[in-house]
Amino acid sequence: MLGAMDIAARMAAIAVLAALTLGTTMRCVEQTSPLPEEVGTVTLTVLYDNYESDRRLKPGWGFSCLLQGLEETILFDTGGDSAILLGNMRALGIEPSRIDSIFLSHSHGDHVGGLAGLLEEHSAVRVYLLRSFPEEFKGLVRGSGAEVVEVQEPMEISPHAWSTGALGTSIGEQSLVLETDVGLVLITGCAHPGIVEIIKRAKRLLGRDVYLALGGFHMLGMSAVEIQEIIAQLRAEGVKKVGPCHCSGDLTRRLFREAYGEDYIEVGVGSVISLE
Repeated sequence: MLGAMDIAARMAAIAVLAALTLGTTMRCVEQTSPLPEEVGTVTLTVLYDNYESDRRLKPGWGFSCLLQGLEETILFDTGGDSAILLGNMRALGIEPSRIDSIFLSHSHGDHVGGLAGLLEEHSAVRVYLLRSFPEEFKGLVRGSGAEVVEVQEPMEISPHAWSTGALGTSIGEQSLVLETDVGLVLITGCAHPGIVEIIKRAKRLLGRDVYLALGGFHMLGMSAVEIQEIIAQLRAEGVKKVGPCHCSGDLTRRLFREAYGEDYIEVGVGSVISLE
C-alpha cells in the first residue's frame, strides 16, 4: 500500500511529464444567467506561497488559497508540499475536514504537490481538474477515495463559483471566478495562458468586471516595459484591485503596487482577504 509520500512523489513525477507533453485548446462559452443574489462575506486565506505574510507560517514555492463564505468551502491548489500545507493549516486552526472541494489550476508540482498528503487526512472531497491531466494522476486521486470531476469547458462548480474552463495551448490551466457582492474575484494559479486573457474570459463568462485578480500572474523575468503594458491592459479591462504573488516576481509586485496604490493587496502565505 502506498503512503502519502510515495503517492506525492508519483503525482509530482506525473505532473512534470504532463507539463512537458500536454496542452489544451481555448474555447469560449458565454454566460447569460442573471446576476447573483446577495452572497455575503467571502474570505480568502492564502495557505501556501513563496512570499511571507504571517510569520507563524512556513513559505514555500507554490500556491494554495482557501475560499470560505460561499455555499461550499473550496481549496484552490495545494502548493508543492503537503507537510508545509498541512502545517500552515494547523497553525491557522483550519481542519482539512472543512474542505468540500479542491480546485487544481494545472498539473505543475508546485500546485498539486500537497494533494496526496491532504487526501490522506481528508478524502471526502470533489477534485476539479482539467481533462488533460494524466490518467495515472486521476487514478491516484480516485484511489484515495476522492471524486474526480474533469473540466474542459467553463462550468459552475458550486453556487457563485465558476471554472474558466481550459485555457492555454502549451500548458493547460483553469482559473477560478467567484461571484461576490463587490464584483468578480479571479484567482489564478500561474496564469500561464496570460493574465489579460484570463480576465477577458472571466468577463465574457459572467458579464461583469473583475473586482479583484489574485494569485500567480506568471510575470517573473518580464521587463518593466512589458509589465507596465500589462498593468495598462488590466486597467483598461476595469480590474479594480490586484494581488499578484507566487510566480509574479518582485518587480511585478513593485510596479503593480505603484500603479494601484491603495487598491494593491500585498499577498503572501497567511494573507486573509475579506470581501463584503
